[in-house]
Amino acid sequence: MENVVIIGTGCAGYTAAIYTGRANLAPLVLAGTQIGGQLTTTTEVENYPGFPDGIMGPDLMMRMQQQGEKFGARIVYENAESVEVIDGGFRITTGSATHEAKTVIVATGASPRHLGLANEKELIGHGLTSCATCDGAFYRNVPVCVIGGGDSACEEASFLTRFASKVYLIHRRDELRASKIMADRVLANEKVEPVWDSTVTEYITDDKGEMTKVKLKNLKTGEENKLEVKCVFVAIGHVPNAQFLNGLVNVDENGYILKTKGTQTNVPGLFTAGDVADHVYRQAITAAGDGCAAALDAERYLAELEG
Repeated sequence: MENVVIIGTGCAGYTAAIYTGRANLAPLVLAGTQIGGQLTTTTEVENYPGFPDGIMGPDLMMRMQQQGEKFGARIVYENAESVEVIDGGFRITTGSATHEAKTVIVATGASPRHLGLANEKELIGHGLTSCATCDGAFYRNVPVCVIGGGDSACEEASFLTRFASKVYLIHRRDELRASKIMADRVLANEKVEPVWDSTVTEYITDDKGEMTKVKLKNLKTGEENKLEVKCVFVAIGHVPNAQFLNGLVNVDENGYILKTKGTQTNVPGLFTAGDVADHVYRQAITAAGDGCAAALDAERYLAELEG
């Protein structure tokens, strides 16, 4: 039986691996489907302490992985499908193996939310995305749109002005809910055109299945029209990746794991860290801090078990 199994990587999972490794707990890390978490889909990270000139997201994640492995963390490229309580700990089932552990740290992050339109899944990678830094450069000198009104949507829209000829910012209300500094910055950009009180009701493609237009509906007037865009960037929030727990832990109304004390969940010995439990800050540094806290909490829990 393992001392600790960490489910998920990213800043939270890798930091938990570093700390539990240094505590001689020989952590087993289940890397999951998005190895390294959301930072692997970003370019330059300039707000992580210790890198005054910035660092590329994938590079930061690789360094964290190497640091965890240096201290004895074992990383396996498996995706957790279920966790159940057993005598003396937990059983974690993946697609190819079963692991038992005295403690578990869930650091599975959150996934981008989509609109749920008919042909959405087929369009991902063909004019529909949730990552401007990943895909923005593919849409040089053509019109694109961003759906959303929060800080993330404003960040996406601002970034896309480096490439696109025009960026339509589509929001359900008549004002952005982003922080004032972010809202002011994006609306002041001459390449950005807000589309207020509107929602996208249909994605329209060409014969090759590539995005050509979106169909819009004004929520106040009911008026419908079409907007020519080559790509839609969806920035309407995230879904925490906690479904595999199948109701084992308490979650809030949006599915984010609830903590009781520190990083402890309602299940003794099961801890959580990062975006799967944080819908407020959602930063690399806060996820790393959570990972540290979860590791310390797990270490103390194990010490108490041993008496």
